[in-house]
Amino acid sequence: MRIILVGCGKVGRALARQLSEENHNVTVIDTNPEKITQLTEELDVLGVTGNGASNAILTEAGMDHADVLIAVTGSDELNLLCCMFAKKTGHCHAIARVRNPMYSHQLDFIKQQLGISTIINPELTAAREISRLLRFPAASQIDTFAEGRVRLIKFELQPQHRLDGVALREIPQKLGADILICAVEREQDVWIPDGNFVLHSGDLVSFVATQEKAVAFFEMLHLPTHPVRSALVVGGGVIGYYLTKELLEHGIAVRIVDKDASRCEVLATDLPKATVLHGDVADRQFLREAGLEQTEAFVSLTELDEENILLSLFAKKHTNAKLVAKVNRLEFDDVLDGLNVGSIVYPKYMVCDFVIQYVRALQNDAGSNLKTLYRILDDRVEALEFTVQEESAATAAPLMKLKLKPNQLICCIMRGNKVIIPRGADRIQVGDSVIVVTLEHGLKDIRDILAHG
Repeated sequence: MRIILVGCGKVGRALARQLSEENHNVTVIDTNPEKITQLTEELDVLGVTGNGASNAILTEAGMDHADVLIAVTGSDELNLLCCMFAKKTGHCHAIARVRNPMYSHQLDFIKQQLGISTIINPELTAAREISRLLRFPAASQIDTFAEGRVRLIKFELQPQHRLDGVALREIPQKLGADILICAVEREQDVWIPDGNFVLHSGDLVSFVATQEKAVAFFEMLHLPTHPVRSALVVGGGVIGYYLTKELLEHGIAVRIVDKDASRCEVLATDLPKATVLHGDVADRQFLREAGLEQTEAFVSLTELDEENILLSLFAKKHTNAKLVAKVNRLEFDDVLDGLNVGSIVYPKYMVCDFVIQYVRALQNDAGSNLKTLYRILDDRVEALEFTVQEESAATAAPLMKLKLKPNQLICCIMRGNKVIIPRGADRIQVGDSVIVVTLEHGLKDIRDILAHG
């Protein structure tokens, strides 16, 4: 597809790389010529220096023939303006990143009035992910499918869970758990396991289940299933605001800390049910006085990745709280793996996943629609949700008779309001939502999981 990408910051660079790797024709636009030079030298993309809201610049970038325009500059208003021009002049799909909470209740109205295809708010998405983690604290990552009715949950297997040396096929009989383990990370390796796969303590296990079945499974493992009752949120930026509001709505007591006095005044006005504290988060004594040792959750959301990591390490020494840290730089993945600093949330990944999902769905006009996409386990595994729209080879036989490519797993079928953890005799039907976990990147259609011949 022909894609124009406006804005070459962290998100823009990550998107350019991913879209280029998926063989799209990408043209990047930015006012900074150094960023354009760097990207065009590193990646197989074209570059135009200038303002993405200029008709002349958009024309130079190929707007007349573009399929998609994506605006991810640092300005919400500029992103919206770029998309409006793209829709009026190029008649292409337009995606805007909009982060300001002021617009959060008007996104549908803005889309309709400006004719924008879709809007992504990574800060709001990140806040909702953190909120899910704090309401199910034994999990280190939670992704949702089927409009929240199905969950992909990751946790670390410990010796006390008594699953060390147990084959996956034995779990239903051993625990009576209606879940499906669909990915396992062990040291540097990742598996899409079959029934003969044997678990070991220390494995990072991802499984699919409904919320109720996930709770029952964790209770069998004697893991906590109740939400935290209190949270200490460090950093009163946009994510901190969204998160505090979300937690308060779920009855969780929140203390939110920021070093900027004027920002604290805004937070105190907008979030009257929260306890807003002004202070330096680098001050250990201040953090203790803010309730670090008593809180059930500690969330670090400052603007500095390094500070968030160090704060989580400090909190780990002084509390048993659920730890969550925000990290923006995607290249920190391998460093963080060995630190065990709790759950890491990457807002930039969320933007990339959403855009890639949208673009792949546009490429497929029949068979099935790609509805949801998450890249998990350090981007090595994709979890996708397809809506099946017509009969095909994927619906022609029971699952046990389908010839799947290696490292593909059909892990859930949503049929109406019924959630099916599939067995071999189950069959995909038209109208189903099907969740697939795979080591292969780039799937666009449910039929892509099938081996040819």
